[in-house]
Amino acid sequence: MLRALAVDDERPSLEELLYLLHADPRIGSAEGAGDATEALRRINRALESGPGGPEAIDVVFLDIQMPGLDGLDLARLLTGFARPPLVVFVTAHEDFAVQAFDLKAVDYVLKPVRKERLAEAVRRAAELRGTAPRIPVSEPDPDHIPVELGGVTRFVAVDDITHVEAQGDYARLHTDKGSHLVRIPLSTLEERWRSRGFVRIHRRHLVALRHIGELRLDAGTVSVLVGSEELQVSRRHTRELRDLLMRRA
Repeated sequence: MLRALAVDDERPSLEELLYLLHADPRIGSAEGAGDATEALRRINRALESGPGGPEAIDVVFLDIQMPGLDGLDLARLLTGFARPPLVVFVTAHEDFAVQAFDLKAVDYVLKPVRKERLAEAVRRAAELRGTAPRIPVSEPDPDHIPVELGGVTRFVAVDDITHVEAQGDYARLHTDKGSHLVRIPLSTLEERWRSRGFVRIHRRHLVALRHIGELRLDAGTVSVLVGSEELQVSRRHTRELRDLLMRRA
């Protein structure tokens, strides 16, 4: 059973989060803190108590934008501890997801918090703490990929994705209508979508061959035009890309 600490300066949001946590059977206890400073004092007591002590905390569900010390500041402080609790960010803002990954967050949940989405974050934390067995999941839909936007899960057609940009353990999916951040490494998408015509052109970019409009060579530098965006091709991927484009032609 996980011991949780929820941190949010907005009382209604904190009470709602605590309600959802208490309803999850994997949560043994959950308490709240109204700001990061109060949370830090509580976490210090937990660390002094030890992992098996009565004050122990396994996971912190942490808002980001708070007065004074914000959630990212608190997470940075926790990285300096020998045995810090796991961190799940719970925020209304999508923009901080990359920083959250850099701070080794378990998950990034967008407000308004849905019960099913929070349950997934709890599942991840439970697996990392060794308190829950891994449950096999069904195979993902090969034609669509789920993305979160404002607390709503949408399914983006793979065929609509022009290219993918690596952002740590996240990937940003680009389409003609915008972009979406997903928590999947680029290497995973490269393997999954190779048969669908996606090719690695750079350590940071995966491109759909059908969306390449031009292959450009300028002073020894190779690039491709995808829509209105020009992307550099690394030397190690240039020959493979040219061969694939020629075969498609």
